[in-house]
Amino acid sequence: MNNLTIAGKTYASRLLVGTGKYKDFAETRAAVDASGAEIITVAIRRTNIGQNANEPSLLEALPPTKYTILPNTAGCYTVEDAVRTLRLARELLDGHSLVKLEVLGDPKTLYPNVVETIKAAEILIKEGFQVMVYTSDDPIIAKQLEEMGCVAIMPLASLIGSGMGILNPWNLQIIIENAKVPVLVDAGVGTASDAVIAMELGCDGVLMNTAIAAAKQPVLMASAMRKAVEAGREAYLAGRMAKKFYSASPSSPIEGVIARAGIPTSQKTI
Repeated sequence: MNNLTIAGKTYASRLLVGTGKYKDFAETRAAVDASGAEIITVAIRRTNIGQNANEPSLLEALPPTKYTILPNTAGCYTVEDAVRTLRLARELLDGHSLVKLEVLGDPKTLYPNVVETIKAAEILIKEGFQVMVYTSDDPIIAKQLEEMGCVAIMPLASLIGSGMGILNPWNLQIIIENAKVPVLVDAGVGTASDAVIAMELGCDGVLMNTAIAAAKQPVLMASAMRKAVEAGREAYLAGRMAKKFYSASPSSPIEGVIARAGIPTSQKTI
């Protein structure tokens, strides 16, 4: 299974995971290890990575020497908040430029505000950030974000935290077929089969958080997601058989097989 390359860096794992909603940093680390993920996304507005000196830092459990930390703008609803948050992240991470941008439209659905997202992306790209961008499953918007210079497009499968899976595979397929940068499903994955479907469609990877953290056994679910992403990728590369409404063609050839009466099938008459 070939590797994933984002912004010139290569990763063995195509599963990216978040770090929120776990009971503590120990469980976070255990789930991350079980997932095999190398890129770990962190909500800068909600998780301490050094901005609060008197609190435990996530970086103690998940050191940047072992993982690629992907700061994100979860909880941001304006261009200004998103840009300010990622500028802070770059300072805290010693100039780290790979970021995940999301500008949300409303607190109920957490649906992306694509107008504000485009504006924020323009500013961040001009400032030298390598922007992985969370967006809707609109193929036109996805192409526009790519042409602006985003290093990865991250359309939702369904609403953040919903666990509803992939609701519109057709739009995702269009985005994948037209993209020249990695396309990673972000948001809506609920269980392993959702991750498999995303990868079988041809997605370059999957990012998830709630599907693992909210499971009854997060570490076990993380392990399941790792296998699902790997299986889905292998199935995509293998190329599935054509779908047929009905086919009388058996799985095994029957020519020359001894029939019930001892007569080769090829000699039987109807």
